[in-house]
Amino acid sequence: MVKSVLPKNKKIACIFSIVLAAAVSLCFVAGMADQDWLNWGNKCLAQSFDASSDLKIKKWELVLTDDSFIRMRKTFQNGKQEYFSFHLQKLADMDYLGTTAAGTLLLKAKADDIIVQTYNDRQGNVDSMANILTIPVKNMEPERLDSLKAALEYFKEKGL
Repeated sequence: MVKSVLPKNKKIACIFSIVLAAAVSLCFVAGMADQDWLNWGNKCLAQSFDASSDLKIKKWELVLTDDSFIRMRKTFQNGKQEYFSFHLQKLADMDYLGTTAAGTLLLKAKADDIIVQTYNDRQGNVDSMANILTIPVKNMEPERLDSLKAALEYFKEKGL
């Protein structure tokens, strides 16, 4: 018959400490970190933005920032720029109109909380506020839309 070298109490303490260490380490792996959410949100927005929806767009920039802002800048061929910015804490709802091939992402603010600025406009530079930011998108599968919404909700809660 084989007998253990460790006394029964030490054996229980050793097994308990191993199980406890494993459980604690799993707690830290369970969720995504801020940087993971930020990277995913920016990757999703960049891959899904449909610049071909407006042939006059020369370049565009759509960014989710680590301080919970969404910023979009469109530069047109005539030099005009449109700039939109809002804090995700002010996000009331997110809707999608369209198909998986092409559609429009609607980010709705609680009130007129979206900053809208135009530069180099022939009618003059304009500063105003809006309550809906429309983003033309393509290749938006339901799973991608759900994960983008989760990322935006994460940064909305983080900003509180």
